[in-house]
Amino acid sequence: MSTLSYDASGAAQQAIAKHIDGLVEDRIASRIFAKDHTLWGPDAESEAAIRLGWVEAATVSQSLVGDILELRDALRGEGVSRIVLCGMGGSSLAPEVIAGTAGVELTVLDSTDPEQVSAALADRLAETAIVVSSKSGSTVETDSQRRVFEKAFNDAGIDAKSRIIIVTDPGSPLDKASREAGYRAVFNADPNVGGRFSALTAFGLVPCGLAGVDIQAFLDEAEEAAEILNEDSTDNIGLALGIALGGTSPLRNKIVIAEDGSGIVGFADWAEQLIAESTGKLGTGVLPVVAGPDSPEALGGAEDVLVVRLVGADADVELRENEVAIAGGLASQMFVWEFATSVAGRLLGINPFDQPDVEAAKVAARGLLDARPEPTPAAFTDGAVEVRGGEWLGSAVSVAEAVQALLAQLGEDGYLSVQAYLDRISYAPLEGIRDELAAVSGRPVTFGWGPRFLHSTGQFHKGGPAIGVFLQVTAASSTDLEIPERPFTFGQLIAAQASGDAQVLEGHGRPVLRLHLTERAAGVAQLQEVVAALAGQASSLES
Repeated sequence: MSTLSYDASGAAQQAIAKHIDGLVEDRIASRIFAKDHTLWGPDAESEAAIRLGWVEAATVSQSLVGDILELRDALRGEGVSRIVLCGMGGSSLAPEVIAGTAGVELTVLDSTDPEQVSAALADRLAETAIVVSSKSGSTVETDSQRRVFEKAFNDAGIDAKSRIIIVTDPGSPLDKASREAGYRAVFNADPNVGGRFSALTAFGLVPCGLAGVDIQAFLDEAEEAAEILNEDSTDNIGLALGIALGGTSPLRNKIVIAEDGSGIVGFADWAEQLIAESTGKLGTGVLPVVAGPDSPEALGGAEDVLVVRLVGADADVELRENEVAIAGGLASQMFVWEFATSVAGRLLGINPFDQPDVEAAKVAARGLLDARPEPTPAAFTDGAVEVRGGEWLGSAVSVAEAVQALLAQLGEDGYLSVQAYLDRISYAPLEGIRDELAAVSGRPVTFGWGPRFLHSTGQFHKGGPAIGVFLQVTAASSTDLEIPERPFTFGQLIAAQASGDAQVLEGHGRPVLRLHLTERAAGVAQLQEVVAALAGQASSLES
């Protein structure tokens, strides 16, 4: 196992000094591993009682390895060299990090964007098998992806049943239907593990193992980390990180997670869901902000920001004020952050295992799919962008003025959430506007790809403190894609998901600026130019 190490300064260090002895005295570490469901208060007991399987996942999952590797070898013998993962949230974020860090190809399809889905379908279908991951099988995105791949296989003369692998909870509707359908394999995960804590279960292991990751070594490293985290000791890194996340006073509720030489690919995106969905409820919580070590938030020194740097094991780290640095292998880090998030939940006084506000956007999207209302008229159109917003838009007549009007709604402790309902592979450079908007606004900025963030930070947006403002980007598509045996297309589905989420946010009284790109490439370029110009103006004013 690569050595775990941890260092902290400023508010994080002060919080550790304040809380660590009490957590050790109360045996919080060993009680978490003993699955003590009383640790998060009476209101959380029923949920916690069925959600603590993750503490033993590294050991329990050892029994899966042989079957996964046997299936991997059989598929390779049949010429299957490409694995596509159809999953959302916790079912997709962990495998993407695990495979990416191992340097193994895994196509993660966690979108309903018709262009992204079409691109996944068009790539080497004859060499492809899909892993469909869903605890219940009721996730509309995952069900739609399975349907379209199954049809594509059959249309190409490929036996679809031989190319579909299912990961789900035992006894779920998907479990029963998949066995009846005769799919290639059905792997059951521990039902006592929530999706965002499932990295070390079948949800993390099956797609990665089939793609070629050494999952045995991954689990072995995690088992070693469990031995460290189980100790009621003031040197317990998991306790220290949990205190940093949830125990600062006053609470630094924006956690900037910056990759700074750890060698782990995309870790902050996984940690973002884990923290936001676990803590963002009852009007409290901490907002993870995926950024770089030199991003504005990491250097700005705001009083509500704590920076966590993911560093290499041998790095010579000089901490700035109010920073944390943590190093370790991927499996170790995943276990540490799961443990720390549960500790933070106790300190924050919330249940880290439920997600009470996630369903609201799903309900709104289903209602819009059923009703199919006409789009709300645009306030105005500027180039390739239709602009919609509330009364706070005022006299804005350009995209630049609309963005400025939205940023004017930010409070001193606020944040901006950018939500792009686009093909995240083709339009990945759009994420570059995140740093620029942080520089313009002087506040933390998150960037999420829709609809996947609905299974992630979407919980914090509705259940956390009401301090966010929201920039939603949607786009017309020159191509759409039918969903077999469903009365809606992928294009209609993603449009309903975006509109539904905007409705829920506006219903919570939050400002939502909706930019609809009437032509994708031109609209993205226009938005990038607008934000770059605003950043340039802000920079010139500072100088």
